[in-house]
Amino acid sequence: MSNSIDWHQPTYVDLPELRMAVFEAGEKSASRPSLVLCHGFPELAYSWRHIVPPLVEAGYHVLVPEQRGYGLTGNALNDAGDKTGVALYDMPHLCGDMAHLLDAYDIDKAIFAGHDFGGIIIWQLPFYHPDRLAGLIGVNTPFMPRLSMDPIEMFRAVLGEDFYICAFQGYGEAEAVLDSDVGLALRGMYRVDGGISESKDGKPLSPEWEKLEFLKALKIPEAEWPGRLLMTDNDFAYYQNSFEQAGFRGSINWYRNFSRNWQLSADDRQNVSVPGLMICAENDRALPPSMADSMEKYVPDLEKHIIADCGHWTQNEKPAELSALMLDWLSRRFA
Repeated sequence: MSNSIDWHQPTYVDLPELRMAVFEAGEKSASRPSLVLCHGFPELAYSWRHIVPPLVEAGYHVLVPEQRGYGLTGNALNDAGDKTGVALYDMPHLCGDMAHLLDAYDIDKAIFAGHDFGGIIIWQLPFYHPDRLAGLIGVNTPFMPRLSMDPIEMFRAVLGEDFYICAFQGYGEAEAVLDSDVGLALRGMYRVDGGISESKDGKPLSPEWEKLEFLKALKIPEAEWPGRLLMTDNDFAYYQNSFEQAGFRGSINWYRNFSRNWQLSADDRQNVSVPGLMICAENDRALPPSMADSMEKYVPDLEKHIIADCGHWTQNEKPAELSALMLDWLSRRFA
């Protein structure tokens, strides 16, 4: 197995309901677990491109899946392309994909790392597939215990109907906006020093950006957007081509299962028994470090760090710092 990845040439793995595109590097080892890196929204396996090389150079076997609804994997094979397919993107399916991925590669247990919504998935794996876990690494996204009320009802009450997760609930609506101009949508999201990251210039954000009302923020002239674009032209083109190919419907369906996932988790014991590493980003407005303050109550074997001067897109903004923290923890806990 090569130590480098051609991000245009995945291996396709047949899973239940899914033909998953997977990028692999490094060699499996009997002395240390494999790592599975889970991306968030609106991202791709490619978001981990700077993190894979140092992990492989340190001797780790790494799998980076393009997850259900995204990029080269695309939507579930049994998704009819209408509202009936929403439930195919709930937590049992997303976590099940990870267990089936390990089966496909003949891996008993792995260390899972997840960023953004990928972080939500990895912190739910202990409730669906606890026997497949060696450890968990949250990047920006902490373990969040089950709320006492439906999360969408809470978001609406506290943050309003235009908060992006609430705005994503109406089937067919958000994807119609985002698919109509994929480049514009991604330029609005992939920003640093403003938007969903704290602004360095100290200027107040417009109400749309301040409240994370993303669909409304896209209507503001682009020249007035806060911050700056995150990535190079070539990297941006990779993302844009992928989302133009797959569309946004499948990925937004993840968000349409917040209430369903909450209902399904009523009997889950809110405890994570495997070792955990939590890496926060100082300037992430969407997932601020304060959200991880009480994690030890639920993840007793936990180590936490904060990457300074870093916004939401940690793998792109501070890859050296992120990979160094991951490798330090891995070397002490799994070498």
